[in-house]
Amino acid sequence: TWPSYRVPVILPQSTLNLDKPQFDAEARLEVVSPCGPTCHKSSPLPTYEEVKNYLSYETLYANGSLTETEVGIYILSNSGDGSQGKSRTKRQIYGYDSRFSIFGKDFLLNYPFSTSVKLSTGCTGTLVAEKHVLTAAHCIHDGKSYVKGAQKLRVGFLKPKLKDGSKGANITNSAMPEKMKFQWIRVKRTHVPKGWIKGNANDIGMDYDYALLELKKPHKRKFMKIGVSPPARHLPGGRIHFSGYDNDRPGNLVYRFCDVKDETYDLLYQQCDAQPGASGSGVYVRMWKRQNHKWERKIIGIFSGHQWVDMNGTPQDFNVAVRITPLKYAQICYWIKGNYLDCREG
Repeated sequence: TWPSYRVPVILPQSTLNLDKPQFDAEARLEVVSPCGPTCHKSSPLPTYEEVKNYLSYETLYANGSLTETEVGIYILSNSGDGSQGKSRTKRQIYGYDSRFSIFGKDFLLNYPFSTSVKLSTGCTGTLVAEKHVLTAAHCIHDGKSYVKGAQKLRVGFLKPKLKDGSKGANITNSAMPEKMKFQWIRVKRTHVPKGWIKGNANDIGMDYDYALLELKKPHKRKFMKIGVSPPARHLPGGRIHFSGYDNDRPGNLVYRFCDVKDETYDLLYQQCDAQPGASGSGVYVRMWKRQNHKWERKIIGIFSGHQWVDMNGTPQDFNVAVRITPLKYAQICYWIKGNYLDCREG
C-alpha cells in the first residue's frame, strides 16, 4: 500500500538573474563519485540551512537566460529511514542480461512504456505532468556548466511512422509500417537544484541528480505521477522498474526490473542491468492506493546511472537511483503545479 507522507512546504523566497551560461560542457552519461553506500551512510546529515541551499535552484529558459531562486522550507517532518544493507561489487550488466527491448506500437504507445521519452542530449526522461518531464540533472548540467545542447534541448516521443502524410514528422518516412520515429518538442525551461550544481557531481551531488523540464506545448499522453519513495523493505518484492533508451540498443526502448540491494536516505543502489542513455529514467513501483481503491504506479526515483566509486583505491561500481524524498517531492511538485497547496501529500 502506498504510505501517506506529510510533505513539507518549499516556497520560492527570492529570484535573481544570473549571467547567460556558456553551454560548453560535454554531456557525460555516467557519473563518477568518490562516495559509496557506506560513505553516504556515515556522512553527517545536512543542516537546515544546507538543505535550503541544496533545494534552491537554477532555471534555464529557452532564450538562454538563467535565474537562481532561493527557497524557504516550512513544517519539516523528521522522517528518516536508517535502513541497513550490505554492499557488494556490482557491474553494469550482471551476468545474464535481463533487459527487455519493447517492440511494436501496441506496447510502445501504451502506458507505462509510453511515459518514457528521449532527450536530445542522449538521456531518457519520464512524463510526469501535461507539460513536464523528469530526468537526471547530469543530462543537462555537469555540475559546473550546462552541457552543449541544453539551450536547444528537445524531448523525443516515439511514434509510429504513418504511411499517409504523418503530421509533425521531421524524420524521413520509411515503407516499413512498424518502424517508429521520434517526434520532438522543444523545452521551454529547465529547473536544476543547486545541490547538484554546488555539489559538482560529487558525494552530496549524487543526492540531487534530478531536473525538471517544461515543454513548450502539452504532449497529450498519459503521464505517471511522482510519489515519495518508501523504504526498500516496503517495495513490492523489494523491486523497482524502469524503461530507458540504452545506448547499446539504439532506437529501442529497454525495460527492466530488479531488486534494490542497498539504500541511503537519498539513494537506491541496485543491480538493474543498464547502459548509458538510460540515465534520467523514472524508477517506478506499483502499489495499492487505499483512498482510490486501485493499483497505482508512481515514480519514486530517477535513475542516475552507473556510478564508479573509489573505495580506498579499488574501483567499485553501482547502479544508482536518486530517491524522491518528502523534500524533493515538495520541490518537484511545486515546479510542476506552481502551488504548494496541491503538494501536501506524497
